[in-house]
This record gives sequence, structure tokens and C-alpha cells, in this order.
Amino acid sequence: MPTNQQPPASVVELAAQVESDGGRVIGTYKEPVGGHWQIFALLPLDKLHATPFQRDISRTHAERLQKVIKKLDRFIDPVVAVRAEDGRYWTPNGNHRRQALVKLKAEFVPVILVPDPQVAYKILALNTEKAHNLKEKSLEVIRMYRTLAEVSPSRTEESFAFEFEEPYYITLGLLYEIHPRFSGSVFAPILRRVDAFLPRR
Repeated sequence: MPTNQQPPASVVELAAQVESDGGRVIGTYKEPVGGHWQIFALLPLDKLHATPFQRDISRTHAERLQKVIKKLDRFIDPVVAVRAEDGRYWTPNGNHRRQALVKLKAEFVPVILVPDPQVAYKILALNTEKAHNLKEKSLEVIRMYRTLAEVSPSRTEESFAFEFEEPYYITLGLLYEIHPRFSGSVFAPILRRVDAFLPRR
């Protein structure tokens, strides 16, 4: 979306922070759907981390990506990133690509840096790189639940319905943490019908 507008001060400050952190800002722009400002940048790879509630890495998928990137001899798919409150950069979408670059000993990773850190909590909607199975999705939801309970203690489960997608993922996430081999798919149809987000804290 071509624009002659100047980015807001918060985006300018974030761009300056990227440079201060050893990265390089390629440009700022408005994305074409909602007109939100974003930054295209190169971040030092060691500054970028998976969100703390993200699913575990699939070694098979990461190795496959690594081989393809090495064969092409180029990296063409930027990852999504946000800057967390603690100053670290998180990727809610692109962790397998990030891991492949780690194995290939790259120094930088191209990122689309989203100024709104809350986007990181939309991980289930964003992460289309590798389809989630029931166990992965449930474990992500319960990890996200705990993180959001710390950063937004006054909000209810119900207010995070978009982030969690389905209430039964919370229940299954708790079960999978205790019993990794739990047969969630057997109980999911029942839980889908009886579980609901809590409207109160």
C-alpha cells in the first residue's frame, strides 16, 4: 500500500530499537488489509526466540526446511516477529524456519515486525506453517493460558476465546501435560459439547 504518511512515533521508536539491538530496518509500511504499520527488518538470529507457549519443534519438519533452504541456497520466507515487554523478540509464526537458520548458522533472519505484541497471542490463527494436531494445539493453549493469566490477570477465559479457539483445548492441555500419551481424540467430541469458557475470573 503506497503511502506518503510518516509512521507513528511508536513505530519509529521500535525501528530505532531494532537498530540498537544490532538489526537493520529495511523499511516501514502499512499492511494492505487493515492499514496497520509494520516493519520489515533483519534481526540478529540470536535475538529471536519462539514464544514461551509455542508448540515443540518437529525435528522432521525443521530438518526438511533446512535441506530445502540449503538446496535453494537462499532464504525467501520472512518470519513474523513481535518485541515482547521484556525486550526480547518473539516469533509466533516461523519457529521452524528460525530453527532451520540456526542449524545453517545464519547471522540474521528477515522478519515482519508487528508493533502490537498482542499479535503473538493469536498464534493458533497465525501459525499455518505446519498443521497442528490435537495434542500440539492443546499444549499451546494451556501454555498460552498461563502466560496470559500473568500478563492480563483481570481478564476472563471468555475474553480470550479467539486466542484459545475452543475451551476443550484448555482441558486437554492440562491432561496432556500430565499424561503425554493421553488419547485426547477419543474424548474431544464429548468435551467439545460440554466444555465452555468461564465468564468470570
